Amino acid sequence: MPLADHLRELRNRLAKAVLALTVVSVAAAFYSQQLMEFLSSPVPRCTKGLGETTGGACAVIAYTDLLSPFTTTVKVSVMAGVIISSPIWLYQLWAFVAPGLHRHERRYSYYFVSAAVPLFFGGAWLAYTVMPISMRVLLGITPDGSANILPMDKILDFTVRMVLIFGAAFELPLLLIMVNLTGLVTGRRMLGWWRGVVMGVFIFGAVATPTTDPFGMIALAGPIIVLYFIAVGVCVLNDRRRRRSDPDAELDDDEASPLDLTPQDLGEVERVSVSRVLPGQVRGSVDGTPSPRHNGYDDVT
Repeated sequence: MPLADHLRELRNRLAKAVLALTVVSVAAAFYSQQLMEFLSSPVPRCTKGLGETTGGACAVIAYTDLLSPFTTTVKVSVMAGVIISSPIWLYQLWAFVAPGLHRHERRYSYYFVSAAVPLFFGGAWLAYTVMPISMRVLLGITPDGSANILPMDKILDFTVRMVLIFGAAFELPLLLIMVNLTGLVTGRRMLGWWRGVVMGVFIFGAVATPTTDPFGMIALAGPIIVLYFIAVGVCVLNDRRRRRSDPDAELDDDEASPLDLTPQDLGEVERVSVSRVLPGQVRGSVDGTPSPRHNGYDDVT
């Protein structure tokens, strides 16, 4: 299509995606109270209020300013709209990109999405599972005689950040398999990186998780390491399949083929019989003058 048609299609796709996001966000606003209860449920709440100080045993959820309830409700509603309407706006994105892809590229895209979605939700579920333990550890540092007052917007930011970090980290093995499918890195080479990968994953878990306790780091790094070795196993099997179909598949484009340059005896030379004299050779040279011949060829030849 011409550029103007592409821009019009992009405008229509974006309009449909924004309309779906708006409708779902407005609908989610009616259930914002339940959504905020769900997102803040990992926090151990104090049932006696602020009258008694309980140290790090629990916390009180509060709104710190006048606009905080409204802004928190809008934030939760939009976030729920983005997640719930994701099938619609992802389809609009795919419908705009898919016509420019080859058949095998679309097939790989289907495989990628079918594996990426369960991995992301698996990481999100793990984050929501370990958050109560992490919050209890963090709140446990509070000295006796003091109370914890947690703003609601900070709790939501903490929850969303944990879910996104865990979900995105679970996509790492899938990216490794995609790189292997392109032929850039072999499974054997990935296996040789395991020491550095294990150290890097633990460092990433310590930096990425907002908590300061080691449990959050181990909860994030442990599953990623297991998924890494599973991905390496898949890459090794894929390399074996590739070698069976094409023995030269793993050769680099600039890599020279192994050649045996050892001189060998040619053995007995086979003599070739002389072919018949061509008509032009019988008549002589081009200008008609006779020239000496030897087995049908002139002296120059």
